[in-house]
Amino acid sequence: MHRPIRLTPDDDMAAIHALLTRSFAYMEDRIDPPSSLNRMTPETFADEARRHELWAILDPAPVACMVLTPKPDHLYLGKLAIAENRRGEGLARIMTDHAIARAAAIGLPAVVLQTRIELTENHATFTRLGFAETGRTAHPGYDRPTSVTFSRPVPQALARP
Repeated sequence: MHRPIRLTPDDDMAAIHALLTRSFAYMEDRIDPPSSLNRMTPETFADEARRHELWAILDPAPVACMVLTPKPDHLYLGKLAIAENRRGEGLARIMTDHAIARAAAIGLPAVVLQTRIELTENHATFTRLGFAETGRTAHPGYDRPTSVTFSRPVPQALARP
């Protein structure tokens, strides 16, 4: 059984960066503006692990990862990546279910994420994972939506009283 583990800044962030770079490569020619990943380095992910929560499934190298950032009214799920050769194994479900459990553990009512408007296959995947579209936003300088916001509530059974 695959279980996400929380990484520390001292873990192998080059491997996390490489997983994300490979996993996000398909979108390079499809999205506008370019992904923020293009400006990120292994040191960026060490900082994410220090300031937020960086989770990964290791087998033994990273095959899935995500960054969780607590916000006042939700837990933000960012930079979710699944290794291409491991897609279809349920790793995205394991990661998003873990995000829901983390939100419940820290008393937040929902997990929120964003994906680019052009990536309709991601919209379908997140819908299958229990997320619903809750909005559309534009990056600075754009007069059209560039991202779709999805939210998944923490089930009452998990919510803290």
